[in-house]
Amino acid sequence: MLFNEVYSVYFNTVATILHERLNEGTISDKRITEIAKEKAFSESFIEVLPAIKNQQWLLLNEKGETPIKKPPRMPMTTLQKRWLKTLLTDPRIGLFTPDITGLENVKPLFDMEDIVYFDRYADGDPYTDEGYIMAFRLALQALAEKRKLRIAHSNRHGKAIERNYYPYKIEYSSKDDKFRLITSGGRRSSSINIARITSIELLGSYDENETMPPRAREASLSFILTDERNALERVMLHFSDCRKETRRIDEKRYNVTLWHDPKDETEILIRILSFGPMIRVTEPDGFIDKIKERISKQLLRSADR
Repeated sequence: MLFNEVYSVYFNTVATILHERLNEGTISDKRITEIAKEKAFSESFIEVLPAIKNQQWLLLNEKGETPIKKPPRMPMTTLQKRWLKTLLTDPRIGLFTPDITGLENVKPLFDMEDIVYFDRYADGDPYTDEGYIMAFRLALQALAEKRKLRIAHSNRHGKAIERNYYPYKIEYSSKDDKFRLITSGGRRSSSINIARITSIELLGSYDENETMPPRAREASLSFILTDERNALERVMLHFSDCRKETRRIDEKRYNVTLWHDPKDETEILIRILSFGPMIRVTEPDGFIDKIKERISKQLLRSADR
């Protein structure tokens, strides 16, 4: 475990109780119960109050007094610092200008180069390119300040486009390893790959009433899932970013309907195939045809080797 049990939910709950006791000079049983209900597990308040009242934890006496003079602090362990430093070496996190104060001389647990990805495209965004970093941060600033953007970029067909946009959100595709800027405007909403932006300029602010959120476009597919080797739990986790409906057929089989953005169809197809015979797609026919086509190409490539 990376994080010691001393930093568990109970520790944080009791730390909050002691903070309030030291700041307010008193704390009632009712307030202790409220904090326990808010900070701890659903039924933990049943244990927390008796443990404090019976002085099992020796934190408050029967008069509500505490021997602790200063609010409890939770300094980070060396292992926690090394874990955070590891995360901060990811160039994607660097796009958000994180504060690394206190971690300058900390050694990461491992390097990002130690991770080999086998389930995503190799042509990810150039996260260390100065032009890319500037475009990403200006888009992020425009979102925070609700400002329009003048963007010149190329679409997926290579056509050059330049116009004003209302930024709506930035989304990340783990399979493509790319960030996209989603703009609002109803029918005129766009999805712009940040790596394809050639120039970007901040414009004036805008009122949210000036535009409308992009209309959600969804495609769906259905499949039969056989729950072997913990497949059901893995599918629920793997597709946690998608809206889905699951119906049990029998002890081991489930009928799952999955909704996704049409532009992510290739990514969804790859993710479906990663489960092998545990998933059998039943509809739509077009998606089934693409699965057959992809498997046929893989078989041909294997035969040529």
